[in-house]
Amino acid sequence: MHWYAQGMPREPSRSEPPFAALLLEQASALYNFARYLCRDPAEAEDLVQDAFARALNAQGSFVIGSNLRAWLFRILRNTFLDAKRRQRKQPLSDHEQDELEATSGDAWLRGDIEIDRLRAFVARDIEAALNRLSDDARAVILLDLEGFTETEIANVMDTAVGTVKSRLARARALLRLELKEYAK
Repeated sequence: MHWYAQGMPREPSRSEPPFAALLLEQASALYNFARYLCRDPAEAEDLVQDAFARALNAQGSFVIGSNLRAWLFRILRNTFLDAKRRQRKQPLSDHEQDELEATSGDAWLRGDIEIDRLRAFVARDIEAALNRLSDDARAVILLDLEGFTETEIANVMDTAVGTVKSRLARARALLRLELKEYAK
């Protein structure tokens, strides 16, 4: 039986890209996920960096042949949850709260062309609807949009597939309700 069939970690061959390069291939997708989890671009960047650091430190526990992308998303989500737990212990100052509210805009979407304005308006509504979801509901929606299967989402979120299915159905229903004016 080969090492990969046994699920044993091993050293990469010379023809394989280094582990860090494989991680960096997922940077954009991880940042998008982090952006919606955190609701703050700067915090999302920090979250992705922390997740990469954790992934590099845990490189030896990654099983070659398993889903690297799902493994990274799980690390990112756990890093987010750890940070959130730490924040509960330290409430935000008034200045930090004001700064957080000021950075939640979408100026990067605005353009001079009318279609860009319309897209910005719709994007703002979608983002607001996503932000009104619970953290778990938002996470299952975003992971679903990233193309993960329900089984992979369950792995990332460390929960049962049935739980993912029900959370996904409820989250979709809530989004449909929130965005009902766009359904025609």
